[in-house]
Amino acid sequence: MDSNRYSGLDFSDGRVPNQALDQHPDLAGKGTSGAHLQRNKTERRRLQGLQRTATNTSVKRTTPEDRSWKARFDVWMINEGGRQLFFGTWIFLHLIVTVFGFMHYQLKDNAVTARSIFGLTFPIARTAALVLHVDVIFILLPVCRNFVSFLRRTPLNDIIPFDKNITLHKATGWSIVIGSTVHTLAHMVNFYKLAMVAGDTTSKRVVAFIAANFITGPGLTGWIMVAALGVMAWFAREKSRRAHFERFWYSHHLFIVFFINWQLHGMFCMIQPDRPPFCSFNTIGVFWRYWLVGGVIWIFERVLREVRSRHVTYISKVIQHPSNVMEIQIKKEKTTTRAGQYIFLSCPEISYFQWHPFTLTSAPEEDYISVHIRVVGDFTTALAKSLGCDFPEKGGKGDKRGDTPAGGKVIGTNINPPMNRTLPRVMVDGPFGSASEDFLNYETILLVGAGIGVTPFASILKSIWYRMNNFNSSKPTRLSKVYFTWVIRDYGTAEWFHSLLHAIEEQDTQNRIEINIYLTAKIKEDEMNNIIVQDVGAEKDAITSLRAPTHFGRPNWDRVFSSLVEKHPETDVGVFFCGPAVLSKTLHQMSNKYSEPKGTRFFFGKENF
Repeated sequence: MDSNRYSGLDFSDGRVPNQALDQHPDLAGKGTSGAHLQRNKTERRRLQGLQRTATNTSVKRTTPEDRSWKARFDVWMINEGGRQLFFGTWIFLHLIVTVFGFMHYQLKDNAVTARSIFGLTFPIARTAALVLHVDVIFILLPVCRNFVSFLRRTPLNDIIPFDKNITLHKATGWSIVIGSTVHTLAHMVNFYKLAMVAGDTTSKRVVAFIAANFITGPGLTGWIMVAALGVMAWFAREKSRRAHFERFWYSHHLFIVFFINWQLHGMFCMIQPDRPPFCSFNTIGVFWRYWLVGGVIWIFERVLREVRSRHVTYISKVIQHPSNVMEIQIKKEKTTTRAGQYIFLSCPEISYFQWHPFTLTSAPEEDYISVHIRVVGDFTTALAKSLGCDFPEKGGKGDKRGDTPAGGKVIGTNINPPMNRTLPRVMVDGPFGSASEDFLNYETILLVGAGIGVTPFASILKSIWYRMNNFNSSKPTRLSKVYFTWVIRDYGTAEWFHSLLHAIEEQDTQNRIEINIYLTAKIKEDEMNNIIVQDVGAEKDAITSLRAPTHFGRPNWDRVFSSLVEKHPETDVGVFFCGPAVLSKTLHQMSNKYSEPKGTRFFFGKENF
């Protein structure tokens, strides 16, 4: 037998070598690319569905080159078609507006004087302004989350990718940045040409150029808009936003200044047409027309947020978990949730204006809503202190577990608050829909969480558990199989999640939920030896105490997806992920790679808020 072949029971990609295992008698062979321990008989019995699939029973898959054009199109439509067609239409709309707008301003018969003075930069500036007005239609709608959550429950969700609402908002925002840059540069050339005819000396021309920029109404409002837009764009960059969310949050509200000056910008009628009406109320300051629909919906949502924040809401329990994670259980009237949703949370004691998104970890069947928050940023640190948690300071010498027991410790409740402390008031907006909310649309689902990205699936697994056991008058589910995969560096990453996994495994007598845990951190030699000794002949895993054995290394996604194809032929499988972009891209590619139009189809969804 070729010693370089992978074990059929091994789902690791072999990236965690350990020299201490090279001479272990249970190894399949010497000199393997990664040291993988053969499963003993007891452990083999604990292996679940996907892990039992042998290599020689892999499914014959049609490669993209072998598919017909019709089959390729059908596969493309599963995960890519709707999204790319929508954004393609968005880009096409911009191109159409640009082309026809330029032709209009270049050939318009009552703008001959303006074209003779300014030349080509006149239609360029006007065309850029027209495209910017089109962007105003789109910029606010994607962040109207109640509106988006409502629409994603309609048949339109099959056509428009509502889960990509933030992507559309970002694309429109950068389109405004580009359009504003073109518009500004074109008018700088126009102001230069005006200055050249305004005086016969250099000093007079400089004064005229400065006056056109900062004394005229269009110039002054234009530069205010540029300054506001520049600050918003700078702090909206991904790196800056993650590092300093508060700066992003406050600076982004400069859009109010931006929009007000935009309305004023076109009302001065600096460049007049050749014949009357020169400047009427119906032809200037048209910004409001494009802003109206999105603006009204956005204002309605802000009013709705204020109304919701005044509903009776209080913290019922605070639990401090290991690994700098705190759990907040909240009671809120008039709130109905769905598994996989998220909320916006505000604590007026810290800041009345800051609202931060957090995934719900409670199931709809429970009488409270809960969030698990990892304390890493300024807001979460301040929130933890206000709740009475005693996590170690950043850079401190204390254990990152904070002397917290594995099951967590109750910091306080609404009846028994922390000593010398009153639990602060919190405001909740939402819940809002996300991609994970669609898990009930499938008979088979694959849930993949990475590190703390497991939080969305706490709510989903709880709800599935309730539904499968018909607890708390929960509705039955059409789900027949759930595969949960958790990729973490070490098992202590989210210890609060352990009790849920144990409860699910104990109650899941029909084996409808399969749990797979992958540890990616390099394990020390003595730790590995202890694991080997404890795991041999054991009915439960030495690390997790689950029946499902722990895997070391990263998942072999080719084998996972091929096994799903084999076990669920001609089935629509929902693949839901929360975690880093690198793994998201891999799962997205795998979903496309193993989808067949008339066979198993993988529908990929990712958290995006």
